[in-house]
Amino acid sequence: MIQVSILKINDYGPWTLTLGSDREHELQILQASLYENLQRQFSEKNCLVFLNRSDEFFVISNNLSLEDHIEVQKNLEKKFEIRLSISIGFADSPFEANKKAYEGKKNKISLNVDHNIFGFVDNSSQKEVTIMHFDVDNLSSKRKTFSPFEISSIIFSLYSKMIKFFIEKNSLSFFMGGDNFMVVASINGKKNAKEFIDLIKKDDGILLNCGIGTGKTSREAASLATKSLDTIREIRDSGKEKPEVFEI
Repeated sequence: MIQVSILKINDYGPWTLTLGSDREHELQILQASLYENLQRQFSEKNCLVFLNRSDEFFVISNNLSLEDHIEVQKNLEKKFEIRLSISIGFADSPFEANKKAYEGKKNKISLNVDHNIFGFVDNSSQKEVTIMHFDVDNLSSKRKTFSPFEISSIIFSLYSKMIKFFIEKNSLSFFMGGDNFMVVASINGKKNAKEFIDLIKKDDGILLNCGIGTGKTSREAASLATKSLDTIREIRDSGKEKPEVFEI
């Protein structure tokens, strides 16, 4: 069972128009500040925040109660003039939990009216998160041939394929910056990590590494996934044949 919380800025479009045409720098500062605040608050609760379209944030919120979400909202309302809504859902897979959160907000299933919180909170103890941390193997060699913007084109094309592949496996994919991606994985998503690596190698000539971690919270799972990825690099750098997928 996995719990997902989706935070979205309310009425963002109409609000941005009140700032005039010279607003883009202010919006970028706001979005960066909001992301920093959310990541700090949720990481202190052993959760991980993923940026989605800058005005929306996904949190893998296993073990967080409604009261924890209310505390985050209160802190946000003190610091920012904009308001956010939170929709919470849980299910056996990350994608289905995302749909459950969407259903809660769409149907106005309120958990707390004062702080715009909707959906369903998981009170069971059977929670587990699997995160897969992907990176591109030896991207620096491509920098000898391609300009920075061409590298970005390669990375975002890869991200698009990753989203499409893993959403069909009920998993959620996120770009973490640089050449790093994290997939919050279902059981089926985890089983098909090697298939995705082989597909990208065959179609695009890109070599990927994948470290996998499973824990009770998203921070624990991400930490183990990154440790697994670091182990792949250590094996590679030692001169031994490296695995493409590794799980501690």
